[in-house]
This record gives sequence, structure tokens and C-alpha cells, in this order.
Amino acid sequence: MKKIEVSGKTVNDAVTEACIQLGISSDHLSYEVLEQGSSGILGLFAKQAKIRAWEKSDEELADDRRRQEASQKVQEIAARRANPETKEAEKKEVPPVQPAPEKNLKAAVKSEKKETTVKAEKTEKADKAVKTEIKAEPAASAAEKTEKKQLSHEEIEKRVTDFLDAIFHSIGLKETITFSYESDNTVVVDIEGDDTGIMIGKRGQTLDSLQYLTSLVVNKGREKYIRIKLDTENYRHRREETLKNLARNMASKAKRTGHPVELEPMNPYERRIIHAALQGDRYVSTKSEGEDPYRHVVIYIDRAKAANRPADARNSRRTAEEEK
Repeated sequence: MKKIEVSGKTVNDAVTEACIQLGISSDHLSYEVLEQGSSGILGLFAKQAKIRAWEKSDEELADDRRRQEASQKVQEIAARRANPETKEAEKKEVPPVQPAPEKNLKAAVKSEKKETTVKAEKTEKADKAVKTEIKAEPAASAAEKTEKKQLSHEEIEKRVTDFLDAIFHSIGLKETITFSYESDNTVVVDIEGDDTGIMIGKRGQTLDSLQYLTSLVVNKGREKYIRIKLDTENYRHRREETLKNLARNMASKAKRTGHPVELEPMNPYERRIIHAALQGDRYVSTKSEGEDPYRHVVIYIDRAKAANRPADARNSRRTAEEEK
């Protein structure tokens, strides 16, 4: 296995250079970061990123394919569990009415009128019975409405556990689920197991999908919204720190070059982290451009903000809040 050491301004630049030197695509490349690199202060004392790279073995490529297939299967199963198939009403064909012989036409009309009158009387009696039942049980209706507004911790945990256990069982995973509560309407669900990488997926996409679908299951038929935060191996915190470092590095690049820097497409939660990380920077501002799922953050030099104009501080706060 041939291993090479490559340097670049950023880790991404070093990865690109390694792919060129080895003559392979990025999905066939494995690497470890030796030095993260630093942009320095306004371009001074900058340090290049350094990686050790090599071509993936057949076993590693097979493992990548297995993870990708398993991740895709998780999302498909989760979608089916959260959106159960609805049965369409059977369309019954009405048999054509056979015309009555002319000599029996009057008798047929009388019979039809009599049948219609009987049906109307039965319907009227049924309506009266329903109204009487509703008046007799006002307390039960009030109790049912109250139940729809609130869920106990035990009910929340049961809904989450039943939903996730069914998904994990279908793909052969054995995971442990623990719960904690940030507030009455915010539940943190932590998943522990041997192969949680399948649940995280590329840039956390699978974990985000599971979190969204779990939230649908918990809040189905409820008026009071309960926020679900799904996490595994402290991924959310690690991803947040990575995004903050990315924001600072790209802000330094924008200052050094004087040109706007566009980041990769992100979900609203990750875009808010970028906005918040650079909100206090005196020289750059951020904005979101594009439409989902390709909406991304742009970091640009804000000369008016550098002049400490009060209006720009308010604009920066609005930008950080626009993703909510």
C-alpha cells in the first residue's frame, strides 16, 4: 500500500492534490490529518495543512458500499414507518338500473318513494341518538382534548423507543437509547452502539432524517409541539465545533483575498451556527443564498460594518435569525 504525505492551504486542498498524485477519485482515497493548518493573522504566519494519504483497499471500498447501502435503507425504512400507507376507499361499481316494464312503472315509482322515506326516518333517528350521546358525555370530550395537548415523559419515551427499535431491528443493529430533558418540550435522545456511523451518514444526513421522522412520530395528533434532538457519539457537538472552525477559517480567507467565500450547502441548523460564529466579526458579514437543498452561506467583506455603523449590527442579528 503506497502512502504519500501531501500539503495544501487547507485539508481539502491537500486531499485534492493527493488524488491527483495517486491518480484516483476522492471516494477511493483514505487519509489522516497530520496538521490542520492555520491561516494566521491577516495572512501572516500561515501554516499549511498536511495529510498522509493512500488508496483504499478492496475491503475498505466494500465496507464503504455496505455503509452507504445500510444508510440508504435506514432512511427508506424510517420514511415508511413515519408515513404508514393509507388504504384507498374501495370504489364500488353501482349496477345499472334495469328499466321497469311500462305496465309496472307506477308501482316501481311508488316503491322507490316508500324506500326513500324509510331511509330518511332512520337517518333522522340516528342523528338524534348521536346528539343525545354527545350531550350526555361532555366530560369525556374535555378529557380527550386535554390528553391531545400533553404527553408524559413515559409516553414520549415509549413512542421514540418503539419507532427506533423497529428501524434498528430491521437492519440488524443493537443500540441503546437514553433520554434527557433540556426543558418540558425539548427531549435529547442519545443512541449508543457498535456501528453508529451508519446512523450518522454523510455529513449527518441520515441522523437528521431520523430526527425529523422521530419528531413526526412523537408529535402526531398533538397540539403542543415537542422538540426532539437525536444524537450519537456526541456528533452534534463535534459537528458544531467543526463548523465554527470552518467559519473562522473561511472568514480569514475572505479577509485575505477580499473576495466573498461560498460554503457548501447546509441545512438551516448548520447555517445558523455559521451566522452566529461570525456575528461578532468586525470585518465580515454572512448571508444565505440559493434554494433548499442547495441553500448555502456566503461570507463577504463588510466595509460598512468595519466602520462600526449601528445599523449593521442589527442587520447581522437579523441574518443570524433568518434561518429559524
